[in-house]
Amino acid sequence: MTFDVAAFYRAEFAEQRKVAEATEAALGDAFAGLLAACAASIRGGGKILLFGNGGSAADAQHLATELTVRYKKDRKAIAAIALTTDSSALTAGGNDLGFDHIFARQIEALGRPGDIALGISTSGKSPNVVLALKQAKSMGLVTAAFSGRNGGDLPGLARHLLVVPSDTTARIQEMHITLGQMLCGALEIELGLVAP
Repeated sequence: MTFDVAAFYRAEFAEQRKVAEATEAALGDAFAGLLAACAASIRGGGKILLFGNGGSAADAQHLATELTVRYKKDRKAIAAIALTTDSSALTAGGNDLGFDHIFARQIEALGRPGDIALGISTSGKSPNVVLALKQAKSMGLVTAAFSGRNGGDLPGLARHLLVVPSDTTARIQEMHITLGQMLCGALEIELGLVAP
């Protein structure tokens, strides 16, 4: 069997374009709502707590860094923490409380009413993401999530839910980082930290 790499290459880009167009068409209002919530939180002295597993953990770290350091231009820092980066907290939490509680416990310790708890899960069914959002909701944080497929267990739990209209994990992840970087750029402008 011969692998047609050119056909594969074209098909991947075609699928990516299709999902990007469907995401653009579906999530404009949800994106605007999440942006407004994040801006209100930061203006009120709050912060954005981001978390997820695997590639979504990497996205959480990436986006927290864009906010705390810079996105496009030098400007005042935006308060954000990735709950995926503290190896001692993750391993102690996993060992002592169970892996499902590694993010919920950190939210209990670090979250304050009005903060944004932003979970990232392509399936919407990651137990540690779901439990973290439940913890956040119980404490008065604003719950938000990026997901895919049908949103899994997140509808009704995440006040601001952006569900990428795809069943393909790679395409969902691509849209998550796109939406996340768009959020960083829009938040800088909305907060008046950079010019439009």
